[in-house]
Amino acid sequence: MVEQSQASERIGEVFWIFLALGLTSFGGPVAHLGYFRTAFVERRQWLSEQAYADLVALCQFLPGPASSQVGFALGLLRAGPWGAAMAWLAFTLPSTIILVLFAFGAAVLDGPIGSGIIHGLKVVAVAIVAHAVWGMARNLCPDKTRTGIALAAVLTVVLVSGPLGQVSAIVLGGLAGLTLCRDSAAATASESLHFPVTRKAGMVALGVFAGLLILLPLLAGMAVWLDIADAFYRSGALVFGGGHVVLPLLEAEVVQSGWLTSDEFLAGYGAAQAVPGPLFTFAAYLGALLPGINGLVGALLALLAIFIPGFLLLVGVLPFWNQFRQWGSAQALMRGANAAVVGILGAALYQPVWTSAIIGAEEFALALTGFLLLTVWKLPAWVVVVVVAFGGIAIAP
Repeated sequence: MVEQSQASERIGEVFWIFLALGLTSFGGPVAHLGYFRTAFVERRQWLSEQAYADLVALCQFLPGPASSQVGFALGLLRAGPWGAAMAWLAFTLPSTIILVLFAFGAAVLDGPIGSGIIHGLKVVAVAIVAHAVWGMARNLCPDKTRTGIALAAVLTVVLVSGPLGQVSAIVLGGLAGLTLCRDSAAATASESLHFPVTRKAGMVALGVFAGLLILLPLLAGMAVWLDIADAFYRSGALVFGGGHVVLPLLEAEVVQSGWLTSDEFLAGYGAAQAVPGPLFTFAAYLGALLPGINGLVGALLALLAIFIPGFLLLVGVLPFWNQFRQWGSAQALMRGANAAVVGILGAALYQPVWTSAIIGAEEFALALTGFLLLTVWKLPAWVVVVVVAFGGIAIAP
């Protein structure tokens, strides 16, 4: 009974923490990773900086929504399968509700006050990501070698845009670590993270992932709901980098197929930029508008179909992860990959986070205020979000 009570408490804890994050995590996947780091590494110490960076590198490398996969893994680590489910549900629910309401015609994002708050929320993402980059750089790039790997990662993602640049930066960083970081890897004990997933369960998850990827296209055309499941499952399964990268795939599935107009697609995309939580919830907006199916059913089906493949892959890989990380060569590889993650986040701090938010001196001052509130005053991220969001009303053009 005591163990059941503790398990229930942990599941509830995960739900409420991620619900707060789902309500306040603006700025896209990179900003979400900054929010998670503040919440779970810095404030609650659920895992170390190194282990968190390892997890981020893994999720960046797998297809699917990287920040949601990290959140799913953190919930799994803390409270088992139900914790993983609650982490995803709580983090995803706020933006899903807003976007479905938007699809049904509720103008939830209009008006000068709403525009000012959205403006402030873009600015606060700069502070959050800068805080994450600063903290991770101090811990994961403590020497000239790893600082150089981080710089090389910045140059890689600048020269090779899109998910290819990110994956290339992590691969090259890992190879550089394998060659240059063996001494530092030997001196660092790799922290084991005990995810409650057996190898058998991992193999089953990989089998289900592959089976659905093969089976759904064969069943498409038999029913509207199978067409929708196929379109959104493939979009979620074949995208690296998540977030904005999935948009061309979704556009091909719902606009070029004739399900929706280009104007409907772009209107929802604009709304998705202004809400907290994962950009993959854009699928719920699209599902709500699809013809031939009830709007709420379509939204739920599209939402589940686009997230499930990334989670199946993650569950499939996690049982083998700790063993891999204990190898000396693997530790050296991960030191280099983690330094590359710092570089990727640093590059993203400029583009798109900085360039989309800092358009003048007022925005710079507001972002600096948020950064100092996080680093010097050490206020919770949600307090900084509220302060800077309302500051956005004052400086809105």
